[in-house]
Amino acid sequence: MSTEQRKKLIILMINMFIAIGSFGIIIPILPAYLESINQGGTAAGLMIAIFAGSQLIFSPIAGKWTDQYGRRKMIIYGLIGLTISMFVFYGFDSIWWLYASRVIGGIGAALLIPAIFAYVADITTMKQRAKGNSLVSASMSLGIVIGPGIGGFLADFGLKTPFLVSAIVSLVAVIFSVVVLEESMQVSEATDTPKVDESMVRKMVRSIRMPYFIPLIITLVMSFGLMAYESVLGLFVDNQFGATPQEIAMMVTSTGIVSVIVQLFFVDRIVNRYGEGKVLNIFLGVAVIGFLLSLFASSYVLFFGVTLLIFLATSILRPVLNTLISKMAGSEQGFAMGMNNAYMSIGNILGPTLAGMLYDVKIIYPFILGLILVGLTLVTTIVWQKRSLAREAKVKLKQV
Repeated sequence: MSTEQRKKLIILMINMFIAIGSFGIIIPILPAYLESINQGGTAAGLMIAIFAGSQLIFSPIAGKWTDQYGRRKMIIYGLIGLTISMFVFYGFDSIWWLYASRVIGGIGAALLIPAIFAYVADITTMKQRAKGNSLVSASMSLGIVIGPGIGGFLADFGLKTPFLVSAIVSLVAVIFSVVVLEESMQVSEATDTPKVDESMVRKMVRSIRMPYFIPLIITLVMSFGLMAYESVLGLFVDNQFGATPQEIAMMVTSTGIVSVIVQLFFVDRIVNRYGEGKVLNIFLGVAVIGFLLSLFASSYVLFFGVTLLIFLATSILRPVLNTLISKMAGSEQGFAMGMNNAYMSIGNILGPTLAGMLYDVKIIYPFILGLILVGLTLVTTIVWQKRSLAREAKVKLKQV
């Protein structure tokens, strides 16, 4: 990559890190804070669902705007939404205001994330795209790792201090982007984007006809399985193995560190060597093995190892899917990344909800569900790739 490309990628990585890290700051003290305002598990669950729901509803619209009005504006507006969300969270104790802040935050994330990945597509070649997406994904993972650690430290200065710091840090990201971020999309490119307004339902229907529909489904299932796994992880190891909060924190932090290392140093090399298709098949297979082993792990240490394996697979699959969708999207990068975000949000809503219900029936059921879904996804991916290759062969024969 050129110096200019690296500079722009670093700016994007800083924005993504601050956006994800600023929310991660509040995670360690959220249960205690909700308890202090007489709220509990239901409120905590709704915080996740409301954020993901507003992100889902707004993602297709945000994707269109990213193509129509440019990446820079959507990145800045997204950061502003996240900043307002954090200030509302800090300024009010009413649970309804907190829910409202999650709506605003979800809209901000819907604007920000597709625009960042569309920006990456603008400034990289096809060959460089996997590396660009993996670097941005690594900054997300780093935010997930560092944010909660900072939040735990800040809580010593007061229960609401992490909320204020999170809001201020997010505001700094807004100012930083306004000053240094340049637009990546050429003005002429906007004319290729359909100007007819579409409802979210129409966008979802249109996505079915897109060549990257199967990768979108894989994104949904991966998000579903991963969020289902994460949402019951702490409860499961506590119930099954008597894990302490420190052991649970160590597990979560370790998975984040693994994700960062893999996305920074290995994804680009693996994709360049084997291609997106083979990498998808290999690491969907690894995820299937991980979910299968989780059913038989008989100790905390073994389950820890299985968890690292699952997160290793998903940390590779996420940037690879982004790259594959981006390569197949052509000039509609914003629409494609918006739909990618929408499908991910569907998984983020359904995963924790269904996993919690299944966990109450039998604690092992969420992992069985994950195994079945990821297994079906692997089979679907292989069939889709074979059909794609067959179509390409027919086209070549006709050209000859």
